[in-house]
Amino acid sequence: MTSRFPRFPRRTLPALALGASLALLAGCTGSGATGRTGSRPPLDDLVAVGTAPALRALYGQRIDWRPCPDDEDGGQDGATIECATLTVPLDYTDPGGRTVAVALARLPAADPQARIGALLVNPGGPGNSGVTMVRADWKSYQGLHERFDLVGFDPRGAGDTTPVHCLDDRTRDRWNATDDPAYDHGRVLADACVASHADLPHIGTRDAARDLDVLRGALGERKLDFLGLSYGTHLGALYAEEFPGRTGRLVLDGAVEHGTDAVQLDVEQAVAGETAFRDFAASCATDDGADCPLGADPDAAPGRLADFLDGLSNRPLRASDGRTVTAALGWTAVLNVLYDGHRSWYRLVDALGPAVRKRDADALLGLADGATGRGENGRYATVADAYAAISCADLPAPDAAQLKAGLADLAVQAPLTSRHNPLTTLLAPDCRPWPYRSTELQHVIRAPGSAPILVVGSTEDPVTPYPWAQRLAAGLEHGVLLTREGDGHTAYDKSGCVRAAIAAFLVDGRMPAAGTHCPSD
Repeated sequence: MTSRFPRFPRRTLPALALGASLALLAGCTGSGATGRTGSRPPLDDLVAVGTAPALRALYGQRIDWRPCPDDEDGGQDGATIECATLTVPLDYTDPGGRTVAVALARLPAADPQARIGALLVNPGGPGNSGVTMVRADWKSYQGLHERFDLVGFDPRGAGDTTPVHCLDDRTRDRWNATDDPAYDHGRVLADACVASHADLPHIGTRDAARDLDVLRGALGERKLDFLGLSYGTHLGALYAEEFPGRTGRLVLDGAVEHGTDAVQLDVEQAVAGETAFRDFAASCATDDGADCPLGADPDAAPGRLADFLDGLSNRPLRASDGRTVTAALGWTAVLNVLYDGHRSWYRLVDALGPAVRKRDADALLGLADGATGRGENGRYATVADAYAAISCADLPAPDAAQLKAGLADLAVQAPLTSRHNPLTTLLAPDCRPWPYRSTELQHVIRAPGSAPILVVGSTEDPVTPYPWAQRLAAGLEHGVLLTREGDGHTAYDKSGCVRAAIAAFLVDGRMPAAGTHCPSD
């Protein structure tokens, strides 16, 4: 997806060790083997006519749900969460060839008598773990889990599904921190990934959408009900394009659209990030008084913050663990916190105060580590490598003319946040040296024949700008746009009005009226 998504995901999600999947006895019932009618539909109702026999057999597999390995003594917070794997083809043109084990987690519906079916969820990234979304964050979706089994899966390259881990931890430290313009980020990462992962040609979102349909069939669901956040909206939209007749109730929150030139999308994201950056700095100067390290002039504060961060190239901060905070790490820390909107601005004030006034780097470095997936032990989660691998598998690299135009636009529209490294701002990740490319062209996703799809956008989203949601909803043949007024990335966790509208649609099929706007909490 290139830089239409955060350079580093908002949240680091730990990988899980899952047990092997075994076949259940034919005719087994329970929530994993039932459709909306309460019994598992015949295979002919779950798979398209003419499907290759090898692939048809995978649609008919039975998922062996068992307590997650580290939850055998009662689960998390009173929830009995189950884990399993799903077998899918590595290459869908050769469904009888090599296979991939997709990691799964399920929280059965809290009210089995009122159960609707399975709701599949994706937290975005690309590269974040749907397994962890269910295991760690299920309480955030309690209004849905009363009626649905919540089912999370790790897309290819993420979590425990053929995880992509290319750079060793010491190399990743240098890769994240370098301000050296001669350091070839894209080439270093691409070469390392090619050397260590043979599955890269089959790690893109189109294959993940096909995996999603096999999972739907294996769960015994005639239609797919799906909640996708951020990059998950792209996965859901591609699913609707690929399998329009199998769409049930799809919600796409923090929408990404696929019909605009990729470099233009990168510029639009950078402009949204610059707006959030300026809003934070001006608010700090206006509202935080003596606590704000950027002075008391809201007009000057954004420039002062950008100057401080850029200045770390020549005068990096030294942290107590011996590492240094460079401009690259400083910018990563600040922009990542801004993804969450004004409710997290206090974290930046608390970290910038010591950094600006005392050259104390620890708090700012902690924010950067949270963004890059670096644990306290110095080990990195695989999410950053997965992000690059999936992004670069999905889109063609820009040509020289597109880059020149994009860089010119950045200089005018996002002069502060792009000044340190314009090319990295525009290409995050830099996919030009990536060897495996999608042959797809950018195109409007229309999904004719799909069920109605709910698209959710936030007016001041700094990661997936609001116009993307508008364009995605307008392009879909049956798209309806729900708008949240406010900042921060995605809407579900920031508005009770949005949560109620999504629940009404998913549970009862009541689509909000076109043009509905929701306030933030």
